[in-house]
Order: sequence, then C-alpha cells, then structure tokens
Amino acid sequence: MTSIKKSVSLAKILFIGVASLFISASSFAQTTITQGGKPIHTVGKLPAVGTQVKDFTLTGVDLKDKTLSEFKGKYVIMNIFPSVNTGVCSKSVRQFNKDAASLNNTAVLCISKDLPFAQKAFCGAEGIDKVVMLSDFRTDFGNTYGVQIADGPMKGLLSRAVIVVNPEGKIVYEQQVPEIGQEPDYTAAIAAIK
Repeated sequence: MTSIKKSVSLAKILFIGVASLFISASSFAQTTITQGGKPIHTVGKLPAVGTQVKDFTLTGVDLKDKTLSEFKGKYVIMNIFPSVNTGVCSKSVRQFNKDAASLNNTAVLCISKDLPFAQKAFCGAEGIDKVVMLSDFRTDFGNTYGVQIADGPMKGLLSRAVIVVNPEGKIVYEQQVPEIGQEPDYTAAIAAIK
C-alpha cells in the first residue's frame, strides 16, 4: 500500500513539474502589446519572416469553410484585428479594400472573431467588395498564429496584426501592432508584395 501511495505522490510531483515547465515556456512566448497604454499579452508570437505559412480553416460570410490553400499561388495579406465594429478595425478594412483594388495576384483576408453575419452586414453597409472577410469564431487560428489576446478586457479576441505571404507560401512581412488602438502600417504591408 505504501509503495502505491509513493508512486501516486511521485506521479503528482512529476505532473506538477511538467505542467509548471509548460506554463513557464508558454509565458515566454507571449508578446506584450498595449490597450490604451496598459500592457496586455497575446498567447504567442507571430510566425517569423522567411518561414512557411501554416494552413488554416476559417469561416466565410457565407458560413462555408475557407482555407489558406485556396489562395495558393497569390500574395496574401492577412489583416488581423479584434472586431470590425470598432473604429480602427473598420478603418483598416476600408483601407485594405481600397488598396486591394490596385493589387495584382493578391488576396486580402480580413480576419477577426466577429460572427460572419456581422462581417457580412459591415461589408454590405460600407460597400466593401475587394477583401475576403473571414471569422475565427469556431477555429484555433488565434492560437496557431499567436495573435489571440491572453488577458485584459479584450481577452479571447485577436490582436491587431498583419502578415504578408508570397505565392510560394513564405511569410515576407509581419507586424504585430504594438498598441491595439493604432492602425497597421499599410505602406509597409503593400511594399512587401511589390
């Protein structure tokens, strides 16, 4: 009986030790950004420039799955943000919609946790027709790409970031916007595909 208790105790200690290491390691991977000047964190870091982009499945405004691989052979600009129902987020969608009209062989994907119904209503009201709205409401995109907000009032939403992928599937530009209320660097993102 004593050896069983010792085995259980050792197993508990081992489990706690491994869990602590995992929690510590994941804490180091966080990115610190700010919201109204106050520090908040993402669950990870953006994938690095030069790395192969990971495929994903998100939901389109038609409620159908859309994968990154559907845009293979094109430049892809991922405009990632918390919600289309905020001023800076909606401005970024309008700006990338305007920029997309003049870009060849390029798809602009606007990605948030908003429900597809809200994304569709926004696009209809604003005349947005050059970008692809995609929702992360039922997938793990935010964790996979390190952009899900880990704490603070916007916990669970996506941070503001831009990732540009070339036709070969390599990341050629990334920006984790340091302040959630700040617009992304549109010029740098567009320059990455020219």
